[in-house]
Amino acid sequence: MELKTGFRQLVADAETRVKTISVAELLDAEQRQERLLIDLRDVRELWREGTIPGSAHVPRGLLEFWIDPESPYFHKMFAEPKPLVLFCNKGWRSALAADVCQRMGVENVTHIEGGFEAWVEAGGSVEKKEKR
Repeated sequence: MELKTGFRQLVADAETRVKTISVAELLDAEQRQERLLIDLRDVRELWREGTIPGSAHVPRGLLEFWIDPESPYFHKMFAEPKPLVLFCNKGWRSALAADVCQRMGVENVTHIEGGFEAWVEAGGSVEKKEKR
């Protein structure tokens, strides 16, 4: 199969349209409290690697449905006026997701440059997630 556009190009294109936030900015706990951090990774990644303390888990495949107030799956945490900070493992899924959020009309959305890997590499604390 020959693709017209591969994932790397899709991510690169999205990154020209979305804002990033550095891990250094988010290492300050006060900065994190002013934002709604959304972990887009698969639940198995959370169980295996943990997550950023205080973040909410939203599986990537459900984000659009949880954000839209007209969706039967709308989640009340998105009714808060807090800026959204999306992250995944490397920042690829979160760049694509931030792009979609902007297209939906979410104005104050960013994603973590380098994702969860960059967070861990910078010494950010990690909260374990247990299987339910």
